[in-house]
Amino acid sequence: MFVPAKPAGGGDNWAMPTYRDEAVVLRTHKLGEADRIVTMLSRRHGKIRAVAKGVRRTSSKFGARLEPFSQVDLQIASGRSLDTITQAVTMHAPFNPIGADYAAYTAGQVMAEAADRLLPIEGEPALQQYLLLAGALKAMVDGTVDGYRPPGMIMDSYLLRAVAIAGYAPTLDKCARCGAVGPHDRFAVWAGGLVCPDCREVGAVKITPPTLAYLAALLTGDWPATRTVLEATAAQASGIVAAFASWHIERTLRSLDMVDRSGPSIAQTQPPEFR
Repeated sequence: MFVPAKPAGGGDNWAMPTYRDEAVVLRTHKLGEADRIVTMLSRRHGKIRAVAKGVRRTSSKFGARLEPFSQVDLQIASGRSLDTITQAVTMHAPFNPIGADYAAYTAGQVMAEAADRLLPIEGEPALQQYLLLAGALKAMVDGTVDGYRPPGMIMDSYLLRAVAIAGYAPTLDKCARCGAVGPHDRFAVWAGGLVCPDCREVGAVKITPPTLAYLAALLTGDWPATRTVLEATAAQASGIVAAFASWHIERTLRSLDMVDRSGPSIAQTQPPEFR
């Protein structure tokens, strides 16, 4: 982004250009004694890193609005090395309900980490990734179109769809290598999906028809089809999703080790004011 040079001698009338966008906060880390660097996925500018000055002080007006998972409307001043957040208005604040639920919090951490890793270059538009992440976080709090789902299920769906948007959609109806029409009963993460007997290599995972159907439902967002999924089917699918996403992101998602898939969904246990 072009930033005009500050006139010689300074002057009170000089100001950095500003822009406005909405974003989901991915992570934060401390800067100096009172500031934070906030990493966000925005609607129009893709991944953004910007300084939030003074937000660690108790007197900060918008520190609480810049917690991970929050969706905010921002005004940002462009800078030479880092932009600066000058205004933040909450659009959707799922941090409180997600932060109070371990399963939801850990699933949210995985989604935020995946979004961060899938977008290594800052400033490149990534509207589909933004809408997908915002929708997944909202679904963990408010539920899906036909009811509530466990955070782990929403996370698995998000990972498959985020990787697919990045260009690595799993092949679930034919051999990912030779194109032989299925059904096939082996899944190879390095091949990109199902593999036929001729293309099968050591390490390809045997996959059951219910698991294959469940993966297809997660990939397309067909929530009604996930309503009666068995625990064993969901567990096998989760293992495949984790391996597939990590392979194509080219880095292990560290947050996956902390995910808790047990218990009811967050929307079934949260207070009525968050529903």
